[in-house]
Amino acid sequence: MIFWYTARGTYDKSYNEDGMSWDKYLGWSKLQHLTELVSLDGMLNELLVEPDRNNADDWDYIVVDGKNKYETGFYTTVDYVLKRKKAKEIFNFLTVVVEPIEDCKNIFLSDYNFMGYELLDKEYGNSALTNCGGFDEIFLSTDINNVGLIDNYGKAFDIKTRLLENNPQEHHADTNVIAVWRHKIIGRHK
Repeated sequence: MIFWYTARGTYDKSYNEDGMSWDKYLGWSKLQHLTELVSLDGMLNELLVEPDRNNADDWDYIVVDGKNKYETGFYTTVDYVLKRKKAKEIFNFLTVVVEPIEDCKNIFLSDYNFMGYELLDKEYGNSALTNCGGFDEIFLSTDINNVGLIDNYGKAFDIKTRLLENNPQEHHADTNVIAVWRHKIIGRHK
């Protein structure tokens, strides 16, 4: 499995920037049990890495989906992410695996906690779990953990399959399963 890295903004009850307040989001999403969102959704957890796309060297670090040619918002090294990260004191420093071939909850990464599985659309922009208004025929809010992800490897892939089968015309239903770990120290303290 290949591990990549990213830095994302936080989204929880302390959110006070432009956009939807935490309370409004919980009402809209019907995910009242969330304590925070540790998502890869660019609208909810802002991508904080700003690559210089005019610098040929930066393209050595930017991960592009080989099949669809989309930038993923993931990068090949920790150092690159920290070098290109917007200035924020508190953020989510994440390690990810796209389409993991085994259950990741027992994979130990030093200084990281396994958070769960995200289902991100093929364009790497929107979460089918937390930013599409729900797919009630496929999964329930109780299938989503307190940070907006799926805990169970098999369940994540089952949801992925059924989303596309039942919603073939909905582009947010064509997803990647992505395992997510959050660093325990980097970005967690002022």
